[in-house]
Formats: sequence, C-alpha cells, structure tokens
Amino acid sequence: MTTAQTKRGGAPVGLLAELGGIEAASVIYLRLWCAKADGKIDIENDFVAMLGAAQGERAANAFTQLCSMCTQYGRRPLVRHAMTCKCLGADEACFANLIATAADGAHDDAALIATLMIRPAMADKMAALAHNVGIAFRRMRLCPSEKLTAPTRHDHATLH
Repeated sequence: MTTAQTKRGGAPVGLLAELGGIEAASVIYLRLWCAKADGKIDIENDFVAMLGAAQGERAANAFTQLCSMCTQYGRRPLVRHAMTCKCLGADEACFANLIATAADGAHDDAALIATLMIRPAMADKMAALAHNVGIAFRRMRLCPSEKLTAPTRHDHATLH
C-alpha cells in the first residue's frame, strides 16, 4: 500500500463524538476487533453481556464476518486510527456509514457503500451482515463515543 493510500484511508474526516450510537459503536468495535486480532481483547463478551448468549454470539459472529470480509475481499487494507484516538478516519467513516445505512433497512444503499471497500461480488453479503450488526448495536443501545477520554493520537494502522 502506498503512502498516499494510507493518508487517504486514515485522513481524519470528523470526530467520534460527532457520531450517533450505531456509527460510533461501529468504529470502536472495529478498533477492538483489530486489537482482538492481536490477541488482546474479546469483543464477544460485550455482545453476550448486552444481548444474551445466543443473540450475542450471533451478533459477534456477524461482526467478525463483516470485519473478515474487509480483510479477505478488500480493495486495499482498511486504515484505522488508534484505539484512544478521538478522530474518525475516512475508512472508519465508510465502515460506520455502511452499518448505519444497513441498520436503517436501506440494503441497496448499503451494498453500494460496501463496493467502496470490497469487491462488488461480495457487496450484498456484506450489506446483509452489516444489517445484522447494526440491529444488534441498536438493541445494545450503545453510545460509546462518550467513553473516549484519552488524548488524541494520530497513529494509523491497516486492517490486513
């Protein structure tokens, strides 16, 4: 990946505090999922605690599949900001918008957004997973952007 691509995908386009609950949860859980990939955090516990065992496991599985699609079928690696960063990166904004749009039932629009991140052949599946994740976030009634109090850092990483 070129430096120009990294800059575009990680370019700050807003602040997490400006997002609604579903969008903020999408970004924060994306960052957590990436940390989990390093073996540090288990996000399934949050889903299970908020939704119960069966629904929580299904929601965590849908989220994991959604993130995995970004790594397996991505047009390029997604760039994400550090866990403690209050900024919203361009790639993170696209991911959050995908989930929020799908949660609102706009499948065709969500599939179109998905084509910005992955190969078009997988867009419908990604939109369906995003719908399931968005509905789970809505049921969890999260507002995680209020929990971010650490200093802003502009460390960027890619989702491989």
